[in-house]
Amino acid sequence: MIASLLLAAAAAGSFQDTAALDRAVASFTTQPIGVVGGARAPVDPRLRLASCPMVAMSWRSEAHDAVVIACAGPSWRIFVPVIAPPRAAAPAAATPTPMVPVAAAPVIRRGDPVTIEAGADGFSITREGIAMGDAAPGARLTVKVDDAPRPVQAVAVAQGRATLPGWPE
Repeated sequence: MIASLLLAAAAAGSFQDTAALDRAVASFTTQPIGVVGGARAPVDPRLRLASCPMVAMSWRSEAHDAVVIACAGPSWRIFVPVIAPPRAAAPAAATPTPMVPVAAAPVIRRGDPVTIEAGADGFSITREGIAMGDAAPGARLTVKVDDAPRPVQAVAVAQGRATLPGWPE
């Protein structure tokens, strides 16, 4: 049936009739255009495909998300997107519950005095500055240090305390 539709259309002109391709896709998918299981939209009528005496149709993948229309001679191939049916949901017990991070309250607020500490066995350094933004524990913030030309980046540890990135608490 599909072949006879396309043969009649091929005799009508030198280009493939896109309306005949639409009918062939609807016949292949058993659904009309615009419904679940059918083509998303008609084949673009501006396409100028060489007339094909016999087209082959297949699904692009197991998901049935597109129909492949191919012509062996002259050689051309187009993909027609299909409104795929919804997949069956996995059992609820097998679905992992996504972890939603809970935003921690800031321990340092903009304008707060901050002590930046860094050190290891045998030495430690501290600098005083003013926070230029809010930060929760573990979050980065910039701190304006009086004698530094630019702000210093730090990691909030506790209220009024921060460390340099890469240094442990």
